[in-house]
Amino acid sequence: MRKTTIAVAGMGAIGRRHIELVQASKHCELVAVVDPVPAPPAFLAGLGVAQYASLKELLAQARPDGIILATPNALHVPQAIECIEANVAVLVEKPVAHSVEEGLRLCKVAERSRVPVLVGHHRAHSPILERARQVIREGLLGDLVAVQGSALFYKPDDYFDTAPWRRELGGGPILINLIHEIGNLRSLCGEIVAVQAMASNTARGFAVEDTVCIGLRFESGMLGSFMLSDSAACARSWEQTSQENLDYASYADEDCYVISGKNGSLSVPTMRLKIYAQPRNRSWFNPFTQDVAEVKLRDPLEAQLEHFCAVITGTSAPLVTVRDGLRNLVIVEAIAEAARTGNIVSTPG
Repeated sequence: MRKTTIAVAGMGAIGRRHIELVQASKHCELVAVVDPVPAPPAFLAGLGVAQYASLKELLAQARPDGIILATPNALHVPQAIECIEANVAVLVEKPVAHSVEEGLRLCKVAERSRVPVLVGHHRAHSPILERARQVIREGLLGDLVAVQGSALFYKPDDYFDTAPWRRELGGGPILINLIHEIGNLRSLCGEIVAVQAMASNTARGFAVEDTVCIGLRFESGMLGSFMLSDSAACARSWEQTSQENLDYASYADEDCYVISGKNGSLSVPTMRLKIYAQPRNRSWFNPFTQDVAEVKLRDPLEAQLEHFCAVITGTSAPLVTVRDGLRNLVIVEAIAEAARTGNIVSTPG
């Protein structure tokens, strides 16, 4: 059976990870890489494929079934449009665009076209989140009331030394890290319709925020609170709890989300359930039954690649569309505005 042919544009850290996964996949094969900077000869020889300096050059000489864009954020929209116009399916790394305006431009082009476009919010493919969504869909928690979340971690000093722009406005955790969490929370709890936030830069003293306290209102009426910091010595972040990326130290006793309904709660990613055995007798005086929802771990990036191949062949619709990716960006920008102004910012769909 013919494998799906894939080219990867961008050979930075995430681009190289995509390359590794394509080479290891039984569903697809790597046929080209794209980057204006020549790869080391030994690295390129190991790949066994040609390197092209631009998408234009690639598309003039070869036409893969799909292209993965792991390029700088500002290139996502023009390059995705270039792929769509060439009738080649594309996976665009998150964020889908570097601004809401650019994201809207891509959204219009993508929705007018029949070319498949998948946005690389890879956590959407996490078995942990899928199991959590299943628990919620089954009604085990009852009507959702509240969610508490956190992304608390400590970025090392050299993270800022090697890229001084990260000390300036736009380089903080709101615009760099929060988009992952918004995607997760929307997939679990539904649409976010209003946000408020307070930010501080006291921990590091940079021009940009390092710690943010966020309030969320969901379309259902449930509320959420979220703590975000890249300067907190804490393990309550997805990276340090999910065990999906072994580059990070992880702690099996920690959670980063607690979702509470009228009948019980689910802690993620430990998947600990506390549920009233008799919902009619709900009371803080009565004990919960306790259980753990079982999950078989898998690398979400690997699952995302398999899904992209299914999207290319037409056997699956994109799990994360351009509109989904744009929605995450809209909410993140609203949180940045709320932190800056002190206002509650509406985010109507």
